[in-house]
Amino acid sequence: MTDFPRDAILVVLETSASGVLEDAAPGLLGAAAAAGTPVALVLAAPGAGGSAATEAAALGAAQVLIAESADPAALGVPGVDALAAAAERVRPDAILISHSLNGRDLAGRYAVRSRSAVSADAIDVARDEEGVVAHHSVYGGAYNVASTATFGAPVITVRQGSIDARAAAQPEVSETLTVVPSGKPAARIDSFEEVVGSSSRPELRGAAKVVAGGRGLGSQEQFELVGQLADALGAAVGASRAAVDAGYIPQSHQVGQTGVSVSPQLYIALGISGAIQHRAGMQTAKTIVAVNKDGDAPIFEVADFGVVGDVFKVVPQLISALEARKK
Repeated sequence: MTDFPRDAILVVLETSASGVLEDAAPGLLGAAAAAGTPVALVLAAPGAGGSAATEAAALGAAQVLIAESADPAALGVPGVDALAAAAERVRPDAILISHSLNGRDLAGRYAVRSRSAVSADAIDVARDEEGVVAHHSVYGGAYNVASTATFGAPVITVRQGSIDARAAAQPEVSETLTVVPSGKPAARIDSFEEVVGSSSRPELRGAAKVVAGGRGLGSQEQFELVGQLADALGAAVGASRAAVDAGYIPQSHQVGQTGVSVSPQLYIALGISGAIQHRAGMQTAKTIVAVNKDGDAPIFEVADFGVVGDVFKVVPQLISALEARKK
């Protein structure tokens, strides 16, 4: 039986229907490496675990446990069963899970079953004399706080895109995890069809660059300016709630307290006033650039660079400059 490091951090990695690791995997393993030795638990569909384990090792997992679901149609419960079995084997100092819909579901279910503490939506993970500590941006980004567990291994969900660190590649050391089904009731999927998007833009959650527009764009037609700048930068498109409510763009692009939380390297806000609800979802971006004709707009309070001006004059010039540099 494999021995695991005493400073092991168990990282839960999910795969897509095609067997590829989730986009959050590099950041999760990077966060784990900063606090201990990453040990990955790969939750995979039957037959997909081997390739996913190889990918996890390349991303920095010192050891990999493979759990291929015996009942892929069941939701929630098989993942918790696998995580419980892995935690029993590894005895980690902490468990890291992506702060995605599936990740939050898994973290909550496992925490209830194991009576573990949960630190949700962390933007960084570290280790000090108290053990493994999660760092959070709270109250709309007004405060940075830390949390840890007073007993047991904390279950930490990590905001996608918030961790820049990457772990060094490791030689693959993997094994199949034996999971005894708990038999607990679970919802089931009767059928599904994977839909491959045709967009050339990156997915908003976890994107390295985001261009977002607000109600200041004025109309759905004029909101296209946001997409034009995003295409010039290779960025994802986001929006404020006001822009979504006005019908400029679907709700799936909404950034903020009631939308998606992002932590990109670059966040450009066009015509966004910067209400606290919006800042809560983007304030941890590494560099924030704001363009707004109102010099007193709250967005300038968090912006690293601000332009007080008309977006319809400033942005076309920026796009032209970017396109000229590509030639």
